[in-house]
Amino acid sequence: MTSSQEMAAGGVADPAWARRPSSLAKALTAELVERIVRNVYPSGTSLPPEPVLCETFSVSRTVVREAVKILQEKGLVQVRQGAGTIITPSSQWDMLDELILMATIAEDDSLAILDDVVATRRVLESDMANVAARVASPETLERLLALVDRMDELVDDVAAYHDHDRAFHDTVMQASSNRIARSVVRALESQVVNTARYMGRTERALCVASNRGHRRVYERIAAHDPAGAAEAMFTHITEAWLVRRSGSGEPTRLDR
Repeated sequence: MTSSQEMAAGGVADPAWARRPSSLAKALTAELVERIVRNVYPSGTSLPPEPVLCETFSVSRTVVREAVKILQEKGLVQVRQGAGTIITPSSQWDMLDELILMATIAEDDSLAILDDVVATRRVLESDMANVAARVASPETLERLLALVDRMDELVDDVAAYHDHDRAFHDTVMQASSNRIARSVVRALESQVVNTARYMGRTERALCVASNRGHRRVYERIAAHDPAGAAEAMFTHITEAWLVRRSGSGEPTRLDR
């Protein structure tokens, strides 16, 4: 029965939000994640009790309980008998979670969290480049070269260049057959790739310099030089980030 039919039958239709508890719980979760990351609800303190959350956000207890359950799954809170719902230290948060990562990026003027993303990428991708140099097929080498050559032609089209850039890195990762490492990198990239802070500067000269790094990676893989491929990938990812990085803090987390 539609809402209009319910009204015609003399009943009162439920408001739209009451018919979407799952959507409401997700919306409330996103708001609570943001407040926890912003330290509105600091680690070690209690989340406001159910009645307060219900009143503050105009939702039911069912919605609040579902949101708290999701927060638990993300590692943001612990429910303790007799103590309420306690905000956990940030060291226990699931930083691969999209809501947590995006809220942390938005709050972190130093860009330390993005430095960590880059440091994680370069460790995993340099290892995958090492493997790719040992096992890459002729077809993979042909695709990598085609991508590098095409990127030289796309340095004036930043959007298309970055599409090919991601395809180049993914081709190397696929060649390594390390599905776990590839999944971690792809998860991180998918969450930050469209943020202004991660993309930073994107002018033509930076694309030109970036593709020189891609070509060095390709050359070392094509030469079946595992150590050289790993070093080339590590250096490329580091340098590509440093030239487009525009945060207030020093990138000391990238020092090795």
